[in-house]
Amino acid sequence: QVQFVESGGGLVQPGGSLRLSCAASINYFGAYRMGWYRQAPGKQRELVARISADSSTDYVDSVKGRFTISRDNAKNTVYLQMNSLKPEDTAVYYCNAVRFGNGDYYPTYDSWGQGTQVTVSS
Repeated sequence: QVQFVESGGGLVQPGGSLRLSCAASINYFGAYRMGWYRQAPGKQRELVARISADSSTDYVDSVKGRFTISRDNAKNTVYLQMNSLKPEDTAVYYCNAVRFGNGDYYPTYDSWGQGTQVTVSS
């Protein structure tokens, strides 16, 4: 059974930093492209960062230069370092494996973890 456990969120002032972690119970974790998603109130869940099996990364424009995704295959864990946080980064953050199809990226699994709340406010 696939399971994702996210942690590391919290309340931070604008300009602050947080590091999120996601422990994934996936066999052959290192072979998967992994991603961090976020969902703000009233908005759809969006993929903000992804990391491939070869550790190449990509980001949505709104977080480029501020967020860094990384992975530790020995720990089945993916991280998201978030710097220079803005109020618009406020959301619940989730991780999932990511698949490519029909010209776009989609979550691999239907099951999600509980997410971790990030609130950026003064």
